[in-house]
Amino acid sequence: MKKALVDVLFASDKRRKALILLREGQKEMETISTSLEITRRELVPQMKILKAHHLVSHYEDTYELTAIGKLIVDEMVPLLDKVEVLDTDIDYWGTRKLDFIPPHLFKRILELKDCRIVNPYTQSIYAQPPELYGAYDLSQEASKRGKTFFAVTRFFYPNFAQVFTEMLQGQVKINVIVTPDVLNRIQNQDRDIYVDIVKDELFNLYLYPKKIDFVSFAYNEYYLLMRLLDGKGKYDYKYMLSSSQSALEWGKELFEYYLKDSVPVMEI
Repeated sequence: MKKALVDVLFASDKRRKALILLREGQKEMETISTSLEITRRELVPQMKILKAHHLVSHYEDTYELTAIGKLIVDEMVPLLDKVEVLDTDIDYWGTRKLDFIPPHLFKRILELKDCRIVNPYTQSIYAQPPELYGAYDLSQEASKRGKTFFAVTRFFYPNFAQVFTEMLQGQVKINVIVTPDVLNRIQNQDRDIYVDIVKDELFNLYLYPKKIDFVSFAYNEYYLLMRLLDGKGKYDYKYMLSSSQSALEWGKELFEYYLKDSVPVMEI
């Protein structure tokens, strides 16, 4: 009796990895075994199962995906990529408010690959890379290395003015979207400093009039950082950090999504 296809695909890492490898094109048995770091003897029975279920075809010592195999693997890979992202810390992702992500980007959450969930209270600051220090880690990193900085925030950090001033001195182009509460605090704390910041041609401030269901997210040429709320609307200081190119592009689209409903703030 043959296995159910779902078991063929997911009950064996060897079979799953072999299928994904064959997505690149036909491969000889030795190439497959070397890539999967298993012996030919271990691989042969797995390839027989894939062939018996019409997922691969076999000619002499070469294997390739069948039409059915290509159809299934093309759908399977994006699913596995999404699982890989969520599996970085399923307890984190599973307890966060995620409705702020528009549906078209939520479906593409697999693009946040190579992300990590950082909990600053469980790590020694001496062991952390420079970009992880404190609330302004990404801003500080941008001022040192990057030339652009984009952020959306509902939280007012006490030293916004100092950070922005340092970034502008480093010729960093800044684009920040804030909520009415944050704008109100900017207008009433160190207003004289912010007047000069807003006038700088490198600084663009925007007001987002709707509710924001996250603490903040920001990105530059090197990092995407998101600070999310839990299901009860609380923030526990954990955050998501990624430096993959796909994550940066994803963050750019998320910023543009909020920008389209934001209003430029020309003076305060």
